[in-house]
Amino acid sequence: MADRVNTAERLEAAAAAAEQYYVASSWTLMRRKFVKHRLAVIAWFVLAILYLAAAFAGFAAPYDRIASRTDFSMAPPTRVRILHEGRLQAPFIYGLTRQRNPETLLMEYQTDPEQRHRIRLFVSGDKYKVLGLVTANKHLFGVEEPGVMFLFGTDQLGRDILSRIIHGARISLSIGLLGVAMSFVLGCMLGGLSGFIGGPVDMAIQRAIEFLQSLPTIPLWMSLAAAIPIDWSPLRRYFLITLILSIIGWTGLARIVRGKILQLREEDYVTAAGVSGATRRNVIVRHMLPNFLGYLIVHLTLEVPGMILGETALSFLGIGLQPPVVSWGVALQQASNIRSVALHPWLLIPALFVVLTVLCFNFVGDGMRDAADPYK
Repeated sequence: MADRVNTAERLEAAAAAAEQYYVASSWTLMRRKFVKHRLAVIAWFVLAILYLAAAFAGFAAPYDRIASRTDFSMAPPTRVRILHEGRLQAPFIYGLTRQRNPETLLMEYQTDPEQRHRIRLFVSGDKYKVLGLVTANKHLFGVEEPGVMFLFGTDQLGRDILSRIIHGARISLSIGLLGVAMSFVLGCMLGGLSGFIGGPVDMAIQRAIEFLQSLPTIPLWMSLAAAIPIDWSPLRRYFLITLILSIIGWTGLARIVRGKILQLREEDYVTAAGVSGATRRNVIVRHMLPNFLGYLIVHLTLEVPGMILGETALSFLGIGLQPPVVSWGVALQQASNIRSVALHPWLLIPALFVVLTVLCFNFVGDGMRDAADPYK
């Protein structure tokens, strides 16, 4: 008897779950489908951590982005330890000393076990402004003076690479979102007009797209970057680089939107909207674009890595952002010398964050692509 009751309860629960599935909204179904994509969920959390660290870079980074310690130039990554003389300890680091090698004449760093510095949370250090408003000097982690901790090593000027990576995330991550937002507006607007109006307008926009796509990218970047006045502020250069990336990046989306509009413009609801007096703009924005909005969202998540790679390449080549502005591309400039990389491989660590971010955006894009069609 109990088995029959349990079976009946399970059948009722399954029927209720099936009913909730069929009456759920499209956004609810998309969210459920996205959560099932484990790699996409993990990548989403990683990106959330990166953007959160970028927003509060002064707090998350152990040092200021331009804090120079010339006594520790090209110091290797600091090793975090939990064992001292065979006994378990709270996380700590040994002191760091340097001396010149009499044979190679290179400066070499050695740990000093006599000096132990415990890694602490909410340590006082370099001053910064929280969101550009409030001055503070507390950092998420670090060691107290006179100890120094360089988890990813230092560069030629003795600046902490980890701190520069966290501060550089502000530029590298935001330029992707801002650039994609601008190219999204251009692509949807011009692609929608091209597909909906057709005729000479379609011909002109398509020829412009073909012209922009035929231009060699790096020479175009170099010529546009050379046209930037030297006395421009870093902020103006930042927005100009974003504008350059957006002008180049809208063409692919415009062609996709055009193809979808050509497919949908003969539908009955589009005709009905036009007969009811809706303007062309309202027909495109309110009636046609929402029908493939899921695809556009996926396209956006896959375009952001391209923007990040574009800024990184420009800054790495020296034709994008310039010091004292810090981005991942600027942080990689010292890794352009093969001798420096051979002797100090930690200079390439910023590139790992570029790879990690690109992979995370690709995984999120895959999850959103699956979630865009939740009935499969």
